[in-house]
Amino acid sequence: QVTVKNEELQCKVIRTVLHSPVGNLEIFGCEKGLHEIKLPKMNELPNGAVEARDPRAAALPVPLEQCVAWLHAYFCEPARTSALPLPAFHHPLLLRASFTREVLWTLLRDVRFGEAVSYKQLAALAGNGNAARAVGGAMRSNPIPIIIPCHRVIRSSGDTGHYGAGHLMKQWLLSHEKQHKEELDG
Repeated sequence: QVTVKNEELQCKVIRTVLHSPVGNLEIFGCEKGLHEIKLPKMNELPNGAVEARDPRAAALPVPLEQCVAWLHAYFCEPARTSALPLPAFHHPLLLRASFTREVLWTLLRDVRFGEAVSYKQLAALAGNGNAARAVGGAMRSNPIPIIIPCHRVIRSSGDTGHYGAGHLMKQWLLSHEKQHKEELDG
């Protein structure tokens, strides 16, 4: 656990690590909400297990506990994610009115587990069907991947497109969701 002061948001940021099947996820947040999830770059397919957090870590603020619980369920028991609370978000990008914020909230709200949407479709859902390139920019700036599922945004051709944590990570997340979608639909 590391504490850092964030002057812009006027809070103490706590860092914790979730050991997941796709590698170590670094999670940053404060008492007010989740700031960021950093994904590792994937160069090979993973085979790891999920460990809730670094066993040496002290108690975490509620938003980080909720994030860890949600991500643990996402990897281990995806059907449970819909019953778990999402952590509050406390990142400037998600607090200020902008098209990027609208796109990210639309993605979170409207694109369900196991589904995919094209950049153009997401632009239309967010209110500007001509802004597919801006949607790509919003995906690149998403501070909370997996929870805000930018991996579900693909090209109109069906190609997965780019992903900050690498092509293998995006493929793994999409495959993981496809594999468990029937369980959720049943």
